[in-house]
Amino acid sequence: DTSYTSAAGARFRAHAYRQRGEVTLVLRRVLDAPRTTEQLRLPPVTLRLAEQQRGLVLVCGPTGSGKTSTLGAMVDHINRTRPVHIVTLEDPIEILHRDQRAWVSQREIGIDLPDFGTGMRAAVREDPDVIVVGEMRDRETVVAALTAAETGHLVLSSLHTTDAAETVNRIVELFPDDQRHQIRLVLAETLRGTVCQRLVKTAGGTERVPAVEVMIVNGRVQRCILDPTTKEDMAEIVADSEFYGMQTFDQSLASLYEDEVIDLRDALSAATSPHDLTVSLRRQGLLAHH
Repeated sequence: DTSYTSAAGARFRAHAYRQRGEVTLVLRRVLDAPRTTEQLRLPPVTLRLAEQQRGLVLVCGPTGSGKTSTLGAMVDHINRTRPVHIVTLEDPIEILHRDQRAWVSQREIGIDLPDFGTGMRAAVREDPDVIVVGEMRDRETVVAALTAAETGHLVLSSLHTTDAAETVNRIVELFPDDQRHQIRLVLAETLRGTVCQRLVKTAGGTERVPAVEVMIVNGRVQRCILDPTTKEDMAEIVADSEFYGMQTFDQSLASLYEDEVIDLRDALSAATSPHDLTVSLRRQGLLAHH
């Protein structure tokens, strides 16, 4: 993977591979400027996570689910509102952030740094307030990110996970059994929240919008992180904690359907539980009973 800028100034993310003995190139256009959370239709609580002074915030989802755009919007919000030093570690750099209230240092893996782990170790020596790690790919990067979050930095990063519960498990499972209890302790203390997303076609079919699960770490979530045998399920905590700004995928889909942003078929196909979403829409009077 790399980035490419055309003579006309258009920027692309490029992926090269071989097939039938020939080189094939896939190019995806990337925006120079970040979009706002409002433009991306992200819930307002996303900004609350970006406004944290310290701790770890994770944006999660499969490849192509808009994680880079969401991280970009969060960085842009910090850049516009706080006089801080932001260090980003990216592979490759996609969205360009020009200094506004903040000072932004963007470093690219393979050009400025050999890997994320090295980048994290270097970043903490550069007097950052906010560190953005494009992706937490390995144990070394996770350890460095947690250490930075523990020592008073805000760390934003992404993971290829589907929801909050899987995100916690993925991080813990990177470590051997004898270290997992300690990692759960650190994670419960440093994690501020997760934003997990799936892209859904709009009703007109012209673009895609994120359906978003938001988990904010509170006392109940901390207990869930600390004790994997607890009877309380993280998904259930998210579902009934709207007061804290949390929401499930299906609650997000119901809201998008109510606002006529997406149609019913796409809402149900993207749902965690199509049956539960159908029942919820009927209870809200958004779907006729048959």
